[in-house]
Amino acid sequence: MKSKEQLINELIDLAFAEDIGDGDATTLCCIPADAQGRSRLIIKEEGVIAGVEMARQVFERFDPTLKMTTYIQDGEHVKPGDIAFVVEGSIRSLLQTERLMLNIMQRMSGIATTTARYQQQLHGLKTRVLDTRKTTPGMRIMEKEAVKIGGGCNHRIGLFDMILLKDNHVDFAGGIEAAIDRAHSWCEEQGKSLKIEIEVRNFEELQQVLEHGGVDRIMLDNFTPADTRKAVEMIGGRYETESSGGITIDTLREYGECGVDLISVGALTHSVKSLDMSFKAF
Repeated sequence: MKSKEQLINELIDLAFAEDIGDGDATTLCCIPADAQGRSRLIIKEEGVIAGVEMARQVFERFDPTLKMTTYIQDGEHVKPGDIAFVVEGSIRSLLQTERLMLNIMQRMSGIATTTARYQQQLHGLKTRVLDTRKTTPGMRIMEKEAVKIGGGCNHRIGLFDMILLKDNHVDFAGGIEAAIDRAHSWCEEQGKSLKIEIEVRNFEELQQVLEHGGVDRIMLDNFTPADTRKAVEMIGGRYETESSGGITIDTLREYGECGVDLISVGALTHSVKSLDMSFKAF
């Protein structure tokens, strides 16, 4: 399996190939090869900044001679007019890295800002907000890192690092008990030690899981707050609990007050607004 670093480098290379192709015609035609300059990242909207270290990797990947001086770190609250960093070096390199760096930083900062807003709704509770696999293809590592920077937690990274027996798995496997037993058998055969989570859709399925056991976490899918509270009482701390399904920032606190450990929210990554910023010469 490829490392996080390999995946990020491949994404950066692909993005440059997509954007620059066989050469940045505009930059190459009007900027001398030896021209030097500097640009600064200006914040234009209040939020939580994320992607500063990713930006450093973009600059280093394209041109190791670029010098980046950082003034604001990932996870810090920012406001319009703040200067996050300054980059000095080849003007050609500054111009060719600008858009990719901004695309990554604006997206990551939007996710971090959204995550921080959701987690703030749970202030004072034990409940943490979780991301999902509803991410931009190819950018999952970056987007999930942004969730952590914003104060949230990562669910599984992909299909490989945790077993999540959802409704379709249960139905195709022949029921709750069969799905759990097959998960354990497969892990034993493969020599893997993976956490097992199972989704339940009603109290009948929850009771089956409680009687059978063999899981680490129970996902309460599309339960009402009242039913969630009852389910948490039934589980009684024997397993981690996760609420999922249509939970918004307006209903988040109500679910958290039911005592669940985690609440997964696809909106952290699938429909966020990017944070406004610009990269300007000075």
